[in-house]
Amino acid sequence: IPKVDLVGWSDGGIIGIDLALHHPDRLDRLFAQAADLTVDGVDPGVNTDVTFGNYITWMGTDYAKMSPTPTEFAAFVAQIAEMWATQPNWPYADLAKITTQTAIVLGNQDEAITRAHTAHMAAVIPGAQEIILPQASHFAMLQDPAGYSAAIRALVD
Repeated sequence: IPKVDLVGWSDGGIIGIDLALHHPDRLDRLFAQAADLTVDGVDPGVNTDVTFGNYITWMGTDYAKMSPTPTEFAAFVAQIAEMWATQPNWPYADLAKITTQTAIVLGNQDEAITRAHTAHMAAVIPGAQEIILPQASHFAMLQDPAGYSAAIRALVD
């Protein structure tokens, strides 16, 4: 597929930003929800947040059912927690180089990414649209699938 509209959630949004920075010829539009550019964008309260913790527990149950290494979830969480604590770390100035039509998206009750970080990202990316999803958290696509889909379609249609 030579070129796509990309919807990325959390780390997937970070991957979308990476593509917009390093392979803009592969993207038409980017919908980056709950993504950060630096670890400073992560809300320190995420580590003790009940909703986020419940999601990790749910994922542990699914991991045990579906993974070829069902007893390795704790190791996976440790590795991903290290990644979240250290990556990404792009300079804010890099965002000004993005030419892809971009929406920087956040639930108004996001547990993991700060609103200030989202606003700054949207302000620095040329022509970016900031979308704040009402009554939604980091897990907006699960909490309001219809609203989430409508926000995506507004960008890509």
